[in-house]
Amino acid sequence: MVVSALELSPFAAVMALTTALLVKWGAEAKTPVAAAVVVFLLGMMAAMLGGAAIYFLHPGLPSFLSGLWLASAVMSVSVVPVFLTFLREAKLRLEAGSGYAPTQLRDPRLFVGIVVGLVLANELLMGWAFSLATGTFSAGSLGFNGLASTLVGAIDSPWFLFTMSAEMALTAWLLRDRLPRSVLVLFAVQAGIMFLSPPALGNPAWHEASVYLSSAAMIGLVIFVMEWIYRNKELTVGFSNYTVRLLAVYSVMMAGLFVWAGYGSSLLFALSVVLEMVLYFDAVLSPDRFEKGERFPWQLNARWAFELLAGIFVAELFMGALLDVQIQPQLYLAGLPTLALSGPPLTILTNAASNGFWFLALVTGSTWFLAMMGLEMGTLVVFKFRESRERETKIRLGLMMACYALFVVFFPSLYYNALFPKLPSGTQVPVLGWSMGLGSAPIVPSLFLVILITYVVTGSLSALFGRRVICSTFCSAPLMYQGTTIDSMKSFNRTSPIGRKFLGSRFSTAYSVSTGVVMTSLVGVSFVSYFDQTGALNISVGGTDPSVFLFILSFNVAWYLMFVTIPYTGNYNCVTMGWCYTGTVAQAFQKIGFFKLKVRSKEVCKACTTLDCAKGCPVGLVDMPGHFRTKGEFRSTKCCGVGDCVEACPYGNLYIYDVRHWVRRRFGWPETPARGVSRHDVPLPMVAIARRTTPATVAADGVARPPPPVTASQG
Repeated sequence: MVVSALELSPFAAVMALTTALLVKWGAEAKTPVAAAVVVFLLGMMAAMLGGAAIYFLHPGLPSFLSGLWLASAVMSVSVVPVFLTFLREAKLRLEAGSGYAPTQLRDPRLFVGIVVGLVLANELLMGWAFSLATGTFSAGSLGFNGLASTLVGAIDSPWFLFTMSAEMALTAWLLRDRLPRSVLVLFAVQAGIMFLSPPALGNPAWHEASVYLSSAAMIGLVIFVMEWIYRNKELTVGFSNYTVRLLAVYSVMMAGLFVWAGYGSSLLFALSVVLEMVLYFDAVLSPDRFEKGERFPWQLNARWAFELLAGIFVAELFMGALLDVQIQPQLYLAGLPTLALSGPPLTILTNAASNGFWFLALVTGSTWFLAMMGLEMGTLVVFKFRESRERETKIRLGLMMACYALFVVFFPSLYYNALFPKLPSGTQVPVLGWSMGLGSAPIVPSLFLVILITYVVTGSLSALFGRRVICSTFCSAPLMYQGTTIDSMKSFNRTSPIGRKFLGSRFSTAYSVSTGVVMTSLVGVSFVSYFDQTGALNISVGGTDPSVFLFILSFNVAWYLMFVTIPYTGNYNCVTMGWCYTGTVAQAFQKIGFFKLKVRSKEVCKACTTLDCAKGCPVGLVDMPGHFRTKGEFRSTKCCGVGDCVEACPYGNLYIYDVRHWVRRRFGWPETPARGVSRHDVPLPMVAIARRTTPATVAADGVARPPPPVTASQG
């Protein structure tokens, strides 16, 4: 007996609505009687679905009677606790008389656990029963595959996934008055992602569309979470815990979808669905946790921030791998590492580490992963663009986003592959097809001129405009670092134990060691690569050219690991710790160039007590205020010209000096003052400090105003 999906759909809709209502009652249940009624009704639903599954497993009168007997027995037994609880409460009411107060639940967590378990049982039984009814499962296949295959098949069925999505959406809507807006958004996106589960239907068109749409929903979720925590410096423990747990579940889900798309197994995906369901219904049954309870400043909680970044990165990593397999399956599946995980324990560990390394390198270097990261982090940069007051900062942010779109996504994947199909693997721009110079491809002697021109051009630009040409514009890293939320994590530069070792403009021992190791390695592998290409040597690392391996290790693996550890190593750690060899080369050219930070009046800095410029620096140059007060300028090869210090100055007294200002001074042209910066007044208590060096103008309102700006020609 086969029942059509159209005939069963109304029953699934009724089940979803009924479950949502029961979960809402469970969230409102405060007494043992109310809790017992909810448990009884959910248990009754499970009994009915179990009976239906028995019938559809072997349709016929005997199985019909067996299913009916099972359902009746379960309902008969489950009504006993409800009846006893009601009698106990009635007795207490009679004894207390007018002073009666309803008994409160002694163990709400136990009740929540029972309800979540029953909801899960209902969904599994419905997925199994309805799949049997529509002919998706057969008795023979069930017996052969075993219980695990049955459960996975039930979870992957549209009756489970679509019904669960409807229940999540309905429950959130029914409890909307008790949930904050941020949580409602999370719940709505969860319901959408659950609905867009690719394994739900066997249609290839559904697979393709659902992968793209669910990926878009995930991108939207990450953007929302990141911007929400940026706008809310203090979070409730309930919201923060739920967020990091949800991201952990989505990490498992994206990994499961990748395994499903690449290897055909949906076991891991089914496990993630169960985990998400448990997490969700546990939350909606205790909605007060999101509004009440302890609050904490997340920018001072390194562990939570690390869990957030790690969850986002792992979910993005597997989502990028899923997109790679979906868009270019032959290319990426063929490139995946396949060392056997068998043999002695040491061999297994070594092969597993190698597989993980190359998987990470392959995915993080793929176009679709980088495009996805660009959408997420680029949106945060757009938010920062809207907040910026300095025209120069806005121009640089615009160039930075354009460079990422062109150099990371468009040219290497859509342009160069079509126009120059014979170029070496990894060939990119900005300079004549090379993204980072040495390491972008094997050092073939015929490419010496290209390498030379690359460094001449980037070096010249760094000398003229500072290393911000690379570290804040051309490179892909600044797009990740300079969005609103990640930029606000510069607080960890001053609070994390490792980040504090790299504060200030002076080269610490740790900085010198890391830079020395990186540059020595670069020189060494470059010579090895050259001799390999000329035939004098035959050395490779994992089958990869040594210089290319260093590039992969630095920018496809180490960079992302360091990004995730920002709460412990500080923001912009590729600059602050000196482990990026491209940034170090740009740093050397900046040292002989024009770039510096200057102030229009030293006296304003002497009167300032906020030190906002130092607080705003994303690379922790905390000693800049002292230089402004004594010299009126600040030079540091660590400075990468982000401009946050200029934005942070409350008096518009700070600006970035480069070759443009030198040319103006050379020809006697007037200096252009900063635009878009409101020049606030210096507070009255600072008047005495300012008077020690220069007269201060005190208006009738009793406020001392800073002296007028000093132009470059005057200075």
